[in-house]
Amino acid sequence: MLDCQAEELLPEEKEKLAHPVVGGVILFSRNYHDKRQLSALVQDIRRYAKKTVLIAVDHEGGRVQRFREGFTAIPAMGEILRQSEHQDESAAYAKACGLALAYELKTLDIDFSFAPVLDINGVSQVIGDRAFADNANDVIRLATHLIQGLKAVNMPAIGKHFPGHGSVAPDSHIALPVDERDFEEIRTTDMVVFQRLIERKMLEGVMPAHVIYNQVCGKPAGFSSTWLQSILKDDIGFQGAIFSDDLSMHGASVAGSYLERAEAALEAGCDMVLACNNPKGAESILDGIESRYASPSRDDELKQERVMALYGRVLPAGLLDKYESAVDLVKRLSER
Repeated sequence: MLDCQAEELLPEEKEKLAHPVVGGVILFSRNYHDKRQLSALVQDIRRYAKKTVLIAVDHEGGRVQRFREGFTAIPAMGEILRQSEHQDESAAYAKACGLALAYELKTLDIDFSFAPVLDINGVSQVIGDRAFADNANDVIRLATHLIQGLKAVNMPAIGKHFPGHGSVAPDSHIALPVDERDFEEIRTTDMVVFQRLIERKMLEGVMPAHVIYNQVCGKPAGFSSTWLQSILKDDIGFQGAIFSDDLSMHGASVAGSYLERAEAALEAGCDMVLACNNPKGAESILDGIESRYASPSRDDELKQERVMALYGRVLPAGLLDKYESAVDLVKRLSER
């Protein structure tokens, strides 16, 4: 999954999109001016790719909302509980946030947002109020309602950052966090959120953390077959798509060059890797793994099937009234 540098595709990006191993594009704030421009960009991405590609965005709300002008301002998820007087109210707010953000993205032919954040609001510098709460029970409850809002609009839910990023202070964008806790504490404090939602078949995608949990494995979770194969797939039973976090983040640097990072993530169990904010690094990945997919293995075919199952979910008809009601509720939350 690649990124784009501007509000229109550059000539070299049009060529990259047609590369046989490109399966998606993630959009950022730099790609947005207004809805008309964004719609044209999305159409161009699909046209120049000359194949089915996923289009995604980080559109969680709060400080991580890539499109703002003309879009509903989704509050940080941590505000839902703080601004609610009782559980029914917080549930309604969470569902409204999910429905509003999904509807607005779907109307522009964007397949999904990398949401919700399922981390605990603990000591992390980068998570904070991106998380619903500081405990697993509230995160599970509110995430469930937000996902119900997403699913009302036929948008898949992509939970992040497995098994939990909230209990380590450093920011994996600029550092390599190491979580010193044992597996049982990680499981009961953080990972239980993912486990419960997967058991309830609420998640169709998962993004692992660029964090080393050194009592379990010496590699960051996104490069660890222990975490992705043995724990996430075999023990928990997750059968959906696994997306690496951005390979340009410092937390990924332990895996080597950009090509080595991509190969390590795919080998560990990721189905699609994100190569953003470094065009040369992305090019090295495309050139390096092209031969691997000239004669794809059955495992490679299954990876493609899992990610492409998220493509092209049709926006259901007759949702305008529900969308408008959800927007009103989100605005009420934001104004508190």
